[in-house]
Amino acid sequence: MPITDWPDAERPREKLLARGAGSLSDAELLAIFLRTGIPGKTAVDLARDLLKDFGSLRALLESDFARFRQSPGLGMAKYAQLQAVLEMARRHLRESLQRGNALTSPDLTRQYLAAQMRAYPHEVFACLLLDNQHRVIDFRELFRGTIDSASVYPREVVKTALACNAAAVIFAHNHPSGVAEPSEADRLITQRLRQALGLVDIRVLDHFIVGDGEHAYSFAEHGLL
Repeated sequence: MPITDWPDAERPREKLLARGAGSLSDAELLAIFLRTGIPGKTAVDLARDLLKDFGSLRALLESDFARFRQSPGLGMAKYAQLQAVLEMARRHLRESLQRGNALTSPDLTRQYLAAQMRAYPHEVFACLLLDNQHRVIDFRELFRGTIDSASVYPREVVKTALACNAAAVIFAHNHPSGVAEPSEADRLITQRLRQALGLVDIRVLDHFIVGDGEHAYSFAEHGLL
């Protein structure tokens, strides 16, 4: 039976308009994105099959083009649309964070950093540069490494912070392994950076480690700063 013949309360689009996007299942949300199904399958049926094939909504969203296009109903146009949607979500988070205070919006800060860094297959070290009221000036990805590590140079971090006239910084890096726990090297480089920036009166407010989950590890919350 086509979706147009379903009761209004069961149609994904009508359900979203009536009850909000949060009321929809992953399959229903994906069906709205897909818009149409394929012969013999509604958009919802196709969405359910895709989620089963990829294993999760996140796996589908983070798949590369080669993997994405292997599935029925997906191709270059859908991939381009999906990447545009994901980028709009990241920019929305960034604009929301820039309008507020990074210290009074820890959950938003975590969401933004996870959206930016969680899917990288290699380690990336980044920095949120803040003004003297802890509002975001810029987000910079400073160093990239292998799947195991990234070389971080305090001199370059200080240079970037001074160039942006930052009064404070929040560091972040991802663990491609998915485990958001600090290594001894993470602790040491954080202290080195804190000391180097302290010489030019720039405060290190936190260092987040982005793993596989939504909740990034905070050095400040664990008393490591």
